[in-house]
Amino acid sequence: MDDLRVQPGPGAPRGLVIPAAELAERFSHASGPGGQGVNTADSRVQLSLDLGTTTALTPTQRERALAGLAGRLTGTVLTVAAEEHRSQRRNRTAARERMAALLRQALAPPVPRRATKPTRGSQRRRLQAKRQRGEVKRARRRPSSSE
Repeated sequence: MDDLRVQPGPGAPRGLVIPAAELAERFSHASGPGGQGVNTADSRVQLSLDLGTTTALTPTQRERALAGLAGRLTGTVLTVAAEEHRSQRRNRTAARERMAALLRQALAPPVPRRATKPTRGSQRRRLQAKRQRGEVKRARRRPSSSE
């Protein structure tokens, strides 16, 4: 097994190289097509990476990855499975591509919110609704002695 390479992108301008020693692969029977070999070939691949201990990420990237992938993590371990192909080799490649894509997406910095101005129409409608509400409340009051 060789190192996992993540293409350059936002948050990782020079890309990433995750050492093969930090990746854990597990193989098991895949459900689905396979013909005669479906019960004998361990073609399903689970690829795992501990984001908390990997040396490939800077502290900023680690924080970003842990926050961005929080729903997919077990502790700090990111696991990706692939079983769509009959061949173990193709499933290994698919799992690596999937993990690289997830990491690239998680490392991208959040897009800052662009402040917008309310439209004239929305401002007018808001003020009109406030006036109407005030009228309703004024109508509920007891009549004053001067009227």
